[in-house]
Amino acid sequence: MNMLSRWQPQLHAILRIVSGLLFMEHGTQKLLSFPPGDMAGMGTGLNSLPAYAGVIELICGFLIAIGLFTRPAAFLASGTMAAAYWIAHAPQNPFPVNNMGDAAILYCFVFLYFAAAGAGPWSVDGSRPALIR
Repeated sequence: MNMLSRWQPQLHAILRIVSGLLFMEHGTQKLLSFPPGDMAGMGTGLNSLPAYAGVIELICGFLIAIGLFTRPAAFLASGTMAAAYWIAHAPQNPFPVNNMGDAAILYCFVFLYFAAAGAGPWSVDGSRPALIR
């Protein structure tokens, strides 16, 4: 496994980019009704919890994907996913695989990791001076 160690920075960036884009897609579905699905248009009125989640998913997902203000965006996204799990998923069933909350849990901990580790390479944060990261 040591041969993979040299790719750690690049894999860190790929995980950040893919996670951010997937998270952002949840926001586009709620706010822009794209792609079509069960949650499409749930946030268009900006008057419900899905609407607020959609705004956070869209903005934080974009910021995480490009690596701008990654730590605060990831921290907010992580907390949002923790709240989403306990508000929307856990009351249905105690098991994440049965309550469809496994993605929320995974997002929560991936984003918590980025809040601690930062954006890594291939990021706007990485190209800015350390003083304003």
